[in-house]
Amino acid sequence: MLKYIKNYMDSISGIEIYPLISLLIFFTFFVILFWWVFTAKKDYIERVSNIPLDNQNENIS
Repeated sequence: MLKYIKNYMDSISGIEIYPLISLLIFFTFFVILFWWVFTAKKDYIERVSNIPLDNQNENIS
């Protein structure tokens, strides 16, 4: 089955650019995510992390 797929992909011209594009998209996404995590304000992170606990307390009351 893999041999059939490989032969089919070899017949498509210009297909070698798609893995490179997908690698660049994922790399860019994770670099931006990494940057956001280290530059996020601590009070924002604490407030957002307490949201599930606040909703649980409201449902009990």
